[in-house]
Amino acid sequence: MNENYKTIKELADELGVSKQTIRNKIDKDFREKFVQTIKIKGNNTLVINNAGYSLLKKTLQNDTAQTAKTLQNDTAQTAKTLQNDTAQTKLICFLEEQLDKKEQQLSVKDKQLENKDTQISQMQNLLDQQQRLALQDKKLLEEYKAENDSLKALNVPSEHTKGGQVNSQPKEEVQALKNQMEGLQEQLKEKDQELAQEKSKKWYQFWK
Repeated sequence: MNENYKTIKELADELGVSKQTIRNKIDKDFREKFVQTIKIKGNNTLVINNAGYSLLKKTLQNDTAQTAKTLQNDTAQTAKTLQNDTAQTKLICFLEEQLDKKEQQLSVKDKQLENKDTQISQMQNLLDQQQRLALQDKKLLEEYKAENDSLKALNVPSEHTKGGQVNSQPKEEVQALKNQMEGLQEQLKEKDQELAQEKSKKWYQFWK
C-alpha cells in the first residue's frame, strides 16, 4: 500500500486506540481534506493521508493529555473530598464525645440537685421537730412556773388571821413546806439543764 496513506485500522493500531475512536474524529471537514477512497483487494476502503495522520495523532495526544489531566484533577478532587469527609467524620465523632460528656455531667448535676433537695427536706423536717420541741419546752416551763408560783404562795403564811390574831402555824409545818419547795426548785433546775442539753444535742445533730 502507498506509504502516503493509512487505513483506519492501521492508524488505530499505530496510535493504540480503537477504530471507532478514529472514526469519531473524522468529521466532514477532516474527510474533505484528508480522506480518500481507494480500492484495496477489490473493495472500496477509506484511507487517510500523512497530513491527516499527523493531525489525528496530535488530536489524540491532546485528548490523552486532557484525559490524564482530567483524571488527575478528578483524583485530587476525590482525595480532597475524602479528606474533607474524614475531617467531618472526626469532627462529628469529637462533637458526639463532647455531647456524651455533657450528658454525663448533667446526670451528675441532676443527682447532686436531687441530693440537695433531700438534704433540704431533711433540714426542714428537723426544723419542724425543733419548733415542736421548743413549744413543748415552753409549755413545760410554763407549767413548772405555775407550779412553782403555787408552792411559793403556800410557803408565805399570812401574818394575821381573819380575827386579827397572829397565825400560830407550827414552825415544823412551815419548814416542811420550805423543804418541799426547795426540792421542787431543785427538780426544776435539773429539768432545765436536761432540756438545755437536749436542745444542744439536737442542734449539734442538725448542723452535723
